[in-house]
Amino acid sequence: MPITEEHPLQGQSPYSATKIAADQLAYSFYASFGLPVTIVRPFNTYGPRQSARAVIPTIITQIANGKRQIKLGAASPTRDFNFVQDTVARFIAALKSEQGLGEVVNFGSNFEITIDDTAQLIAEAMNTEIEIITDEARLRPGNSEVERLWADNTKVKTLFGWQPGYGGRDGFKRGLAETARWFLQPDNLRGYKSDIYNI
Repeated sequence: MPITEEHPLQGQSPYSATKIAADQLAYSFYASFGLPVTIVRPFNTYGPRQSARAVIPTIITQIANGKRQIKLGAASPTRDFNFVQDTVARFIAALKSEQGLGEVVNFGSNFEITIDDTAQLIAEAMNTEIEIITDEARLRPGNSEVERLWADNTKVKTLFGWQPGYGGRDGFKRGLAETARWFLQPDNLRGYKSDIYNI
């Protein structure tokens, strides 16, 4: 840790296996036909309009609907969360550059945080206190759970001159506050069902 672009690939779920396959298929078109391809690996993007399948909207919508006992799966795994504006900025930087052609590039913040700590930061941003309740239905099978995701973002900075706008703990807190504000708008919140576990 942190995870570099050379980190071994392991298809622990159909989701991760298809991402590995897509990387290889894209690379094959670069290698065989010279198609200008850069393989980018965005780590856990979050922000307004995110699917309720993701953990951050799950936490925000439960709090926004008056819950203080927040149902989650495993709270100990870590993630490298990236605010949507940073992810988009990296895509644009990659599209405007030829430096990354044929390369694999991590799109990560280089900041690792547990799901439990993430939930507490969200509660802080929403001016409330919460208790995490483990919901057995939300636990992933043991062989499928990824315990740590933490991206080394040296390469994206070197190739594209990109710097995170929402980096580190302080940047993450700003991104969470912006995300919570969006979800708290009644017209936006109505589109989410916080009492349903989305698979």
